[in-house]
Amino acid sequence: MRRSPRSNGRKRRRRARSSRLRLPPPSAPRCSVDMMRCMTGFRNFHIEGELAGLALGPVLRLLLPGESWSKVHRLIENRHVEINGNLCVDRGRRLNEGDVVKLWAEPRNAPPREDQLRIRYLDRDVVIVEKPAGVTSTRHSEERDWSARRRQLQPTLDEMLARVVGRRLRATSAGKARGRRAPPLRVRAVHRLDRETSGLMIFALSAEAEHRLTAMFRAHRVERRYWAVVRGVIGPQTIESYLVRDRGDGRRGSTDDPSKGRKAVTHIAVREVLGDYTWIECRLETGRTHQIRIHLSEAGHPLCGEKVYYRPRFGAAPPDQSGAVRHALHAFRLALDHPITGERLEFEMPLPDDMRRLIDRLRAAAR
Repeated sequence: MRRSPRSNGRKRRRRARSSRLRLPPPSAPRCSVDMMRCMTGFRNFHIEGELAGLALGPVLRLLLPGESWSKVHRLIENRHVEINGNLCVDRGRRLNEGDVVKLWAEPRNAPPREDQLRIRYLDRDVVIVEKPAGVTSTRHSEERDWSARRRQLQPTLDEMLARVVGRRLRATSAGKARGRRAPPLRVRAVHRLDRETSGLMIFALSAEAEHRLTAMFRAHRVERRYWAVVRGVIGPQTIESYLVRDRGDGRRGSTDDPSKGRKAVTHIAVREVLGDYTWIECRLETGRTHQIRIHLSEAGHPLCGEKVYYRPRFGAAPPDQSGAVRHALHAFRLALDHPITGERLEFEMPLPDDMRRLIDRLRAAAR
């Protein structure tokens, strides 16, 4: 088929723009996918200078000069690329200054589908769901203006849950009474789990439930317990510190000045020592951002598979040869009084398959 002059003109302009861009300096990480297979399994690319503002596809084409456009597109579509730790399959995603693009030799796990969500409790005010690893709890503010197509490429838990719960409610007599043109259901987040963390979450479905649940979390009236696998052998203890957004190295962490941080308390119990690793239970007394991950890392026992908080405040962390495919953290228990009815709600979720296999493997290696 013969291309139109307009199509050819757009193609020439794209090529001209790419040719005007300067490639990253020699010190920038550049590699082929085949070379990565012989190294660590991934490479990081830090976006800066003229690369900022460009789409993911053209940027990877510049950083991987030995690869064709079709190969670059396949890498993105087949889940080899993460941006700032989040899977990205959208080659048109614009990159910002300071973004970190991680290119994996092996594909990442596919995002969970709506039909894979397991709802444990549902009424007109709240829903409790088992969050799988690999999906963000809510959409980042920078992504809220995305088109419907881009949102479908990278779904979030609250968006999937709104569709699933909406269908269930419409299937009931109360839902049918609303009519087919009822406004889309709003799922209201009152707490969050990190993208790689699995476990139980509760969302509000009404404004009153959202208000009361927020107050309950603030007053520490919601019981949350986690299972984690950490590097090294750790004993039972309580970790208390004051957390700040930047501890001095660009990461969240603890400060020695209580007036500058927010109090965070984590209670740790040991379930099993697995050779050079430990399976532990963590109970949150407070619920600060990344609290468990920070406390364990600063204690010298970061999570297996941890990619951000892997250095203690002083000294070096034990090496991670666990082979964990993500940070090994699972919110297995959620207990609270129903915010509207007062009914006691208590739920537990078994270990997901990846963490169960990790523990079995470490247990076998320790024998």
